[in-house]
Amino acid sequence: MTDEPSPITVPAGIPALEAAAEGPRRTAPQLLIITGMSGAGRTRAAAVLEDLDWYVVDNLPAQMLTHLVGILTSGPAGERAQRLAAVVDVRGREFFADVVQVLDGLRDAGIDYRILFLDASDEVLVRRFEQVRRPHPLQGDGRILDGIAAERAVLGDLRERADTVIDTSELNVHDLAREVRTVVAGASADVLRVQVMSFGFKYGLPLDADHVVDVRFLSNPYWVTELRHLTGRDAPVRDYVLGLPGAVTFVERYVDALEPVLSGYLGEEKRYVTIAVGCTGGKHRSVAISEAIAGRLRDRGHQVAVSARDLGKE
Repeated sequence: MTDEPSPITVPAGIPALEAAAEGPRRTAPQLLIITGMSGAGRTRAAAVLEDLDWYVVDNLPAQMLTHLVGILTSGPAGERAQRLAAVVDVRGREFFADVVQVLDGLRDAGIDYRILFLDASDEVLVRRFEQVRRPHPLQGDGRILDGIAAERAVLGDLRERADTVIDTSELNVHDLAREVRTVVAGASADVLRVQVMSFGFKYGLPLDADHVVDVRFLSNPYWVTELRHLTGRDAPVRDYVLGLPGAVTFVERYVDALEPVLSGYLGEEKRYVTIAVGCTGGKHRSVAISEAIAGRLRDRGHQVAVSARDLGKE
């Protein structure tokens, strides 16, 4: 068999792609294991991760970790979970005993993960259990302190392996949420989702509204024959409403007034806010003004969605 040159398959004048060219890179999936002392805030940490769109499994037996990781590694790329958090702790009883061996197996299999360990002082943990009037999971017939001591002994190796340890002794629920967000997502998690909803007062106030704006001080396009059949999403109605005296000024000043409020919500770990803009029927003025408010909020960098609750009811 003689060596023959490879056939030329690229037209002259067109450079061939190098065989070593890299394909598109995919974001590596993330696996976070939440563990720590009972009463130290594991449930709150899990809730924060759910708000960040993580897939969270609570009270998972350690042996199930290997099977759960299959969600990250199997199936079509677009259907795989990219961020998985598993709460693994002593509530698993005998199933928790092999957690260290399971973690070693994951590492040997090339599965990368991080461990977030939540802790608190014995004094604080005792006070928290007394406040909720529930026994410690390892307390048995003894005292709360006996259960805490037993848990510290069981979790010793896991605490040493932890990538991050958060002491929640002096943290309130908002402080803990901020700590967790910093650990898993950094500054990118500092986002407030704003929903601007138009509605008609004659159909009742939205039950989930944080702010209610009444724009019935503006002239109603309903009484303009050419505009009656249109909505606030149509250009003629939008131009009419925003062209009314005081309309644009109101929108601009209202958005200005919202800025410190929205910043304060972030500081208090409130991640969702609904602003309800109402007119008589929820068809003309409220729709146009809600779109205008949403547009200015987006211009200032906020994540905004717009909806029209009562549009089409007439």
